[in-house]
Amino acid sequence: MLNMFYLWLPNNKNKMGRSLFPIILVCSFFITAFSCSNKASKSRKPVSSITVLPKKSNYVFGEKVSINVKTKVKNGEIETVKVYYNSQLIKESPELDFNVDDIEISRIGKSNITVEPIKKDGVKNTRTKAISVISDIVPKTYSYKIVNVYPHSKEYYTQGLEYYDGFLYEGTGEHGTSGLFKVNLKSAKELKAHRLDDKYFGEGITILNNKIYQLTYRAQKGFVYNLSDFAVLDSFQFKGEGWGLTNDGTNLIMSNGTNVLSWLKPDDFSVVKTVEVADNKELIYQLNELEIINGNIFANLYTTEKIVEIEPETGRVLSEVSFPGIINMYHKPNDRIDYMNGIAYDESTERIFITGKLWPKLFEVELIPPAN
Repeated sequence: MLNMFYLWLPNNKNKMGRSLFPIILVCSFFITAFSCSNKASKSRKPVSSITVLPKKSNYVFGEKVSINVKTKVKNGEIETVKVYYNSQLIKESPELDFNVDDIEISRIGKSNITVEPIKKDGVKNTRTKAISVISDIVPKTYSYKIVNVYPHSKEYYTQGLEYYDGFLYEGTGEHGTSGLFKVNLKSAKELKAHRLDDKYFGEGITILNNKIYQLTYRAQKGFVYNLSDFAVLDSFQFKGEGWGLTNDGTNLIMSNGTNVLSWLKPDDFSVVKTVEVADNKELIYQLNELEIINGNIFANLYTTEKIVEIEPETGRVLSEVSFPGIINMYHKPNDRIDYMNGIAYDESTERIFITGKLWPKLFEVELIPPAN
């Protein structure tokens, strides 16, 4: 049409031609703008909302809940909406508003509910809601009695403690004094020692298949030693901080100061699984030195005089025992003592040993279950 208009116009010297030329430019602009505005709009992502019922700040392990999903679509149509509980698909529906009922909460700690709406043109989106899950068990409260008191080096900043084949093994911390030690239980005499480089802050230890494994604090590095002579056999990397270490006869079990325990393969140190820890009131953080006793995991809670017993399959706290002031009458006023840390178990005699960082004593204790 514009080409025809130009053919009709006189030459540029004509006055009418000069006056119509700006009009033609304006018309051309509007025609172009109008044609652009009629292009297909970009497909927008659908958006879902997630409501967990009943609404709570903490849910309980084993509890059943309902999930309501509502999805909004700006343009186009929904093909399907997928709902996941901890990455497991639990429902798929073409509806925009629906419920998923009787979902059993099967994991302690932080659980994720994820919704993925997908449109017919393939455009999709995700929305995740995290919920906090505590234990359904009220932990038993144990008391204790002291069976024996043994000497302990006031130089050992105890981070790992292990009883094996008649001897104590200790991993110690602090820069410049970290190391690995084999010790006579009754005399506290040092029988074998390996010092870490000053740049490392030693942490938990465990013995598995005639090897000793030792963590370090923030270097994200661990060491593997030959049990008999402490020769360094290997080193390994891990993510995050290293705190406590034990094993279940197959895998290493590691704490990192949070409420998470990680199972690691002892050959390539890949993560097999993780478990979060909680009692019936809250998630339990600052899990420190670890020990397996009768199949369950016992853990020091950092900055406290409390030990908790954890079910390894679920992370539920089964029992707890406090040792308030156990060291008080066994150290001098000017002794530099630090927090309680260190649990060792003699499986052959069922003896339990506890100590602390820089404590001058190590205690053999008997745990006494509640009367009821």
